[in-house]
Amino acid sequence: MLTLTHVTKTFNKGTVNEKPALTGVDLHLEPGDFVTVIGGNGAGKSTLLNCIAGVFPPDGGTIELDGRDVTRLPEHKRAADLGRVFQDPMRGTAADMQIDENLALAARRGGRRGLAWGITREEREDYHERLKMLDLGLEDRMTSKVGLLSGGQRQALTLLMAVLKRPKLLLLDEHTAALDPKTAAKVLSLTQRLVQQDSLTTLMVTHNMHDAIRLGNRLIMMHEGHVIFDVRGDEKSRLSVADLLRKFEEAAGGELDNDRMLLS
Repeated sequence: MLTLTHVTKTFNKGTVNEKPALTGVDLHLEPGDFVTVIGGNGAGKSTLLNCIAGVFPPDGGTIELDGRDVTRLPEHKRAADLGRVFQDPMRGTAADMQIDENLALAARRGGRRGLAWGITREEREDYHERLKMLDLGLEDRMTSKVGLLSGGQRQALTLLMAVLKRPKLLLLDEHTAALDPKTAAKVLSLTQRLVQQDSLTTLMVTHNMHDAIRLGNRLIMMHEGHVIFDVRGDEKSRLSVADLLRKFEEAAGGELDNDRMLLS
């Protein structure tokens, strides 16, 4: 479903602020893979997702999505095939629009827009049933402005919007990092349910090593712009946080200096 071949990206090239972010990433995801991505600050995790989404064009290498070369496609031309949830709950929704209007926007992502009536009765009934899945009472508040929702409610809604059209690839960029622990656990549980329900191919960046081990069928660790550890299946499920730290030291030649990951 996704193939990256020797993808590179350097910011501020040729200046004193030159920063290599990706230094030759090779990655292949099969349909239905749920891959968690961990690594220290500056490892290249978010840059990887941004290159896949078309936010940043890579300097070199190729990106293929479902057999199609999308390396040079602009972000809006990939929108129909991708779902994405950001770390900031405010980024994925339109605050001044209603809940049902936000869902209607997501349902029309990548399609043609016309002058037909905005939301049909059938669509509204569908949104009502989908919102019930969140177990947040939003199905009874569909005409409320999204800006009135809490951060956790907005993030759950953003997640629902991201999977509404069953994307070929779901990108989750530390999507629970800004939430309190109880809300984060609820959003992660919802994530797992939605991904399994439609067998969505998923890349989830996380700073939480316990979540990285517990969720998904595969785990990759990044360091200084490339993948240094890739594990899946039973071998992944048997990992502990101590194992991950040891693997990092073996592959990177040093200790993981990232309090945020160590304390999670």
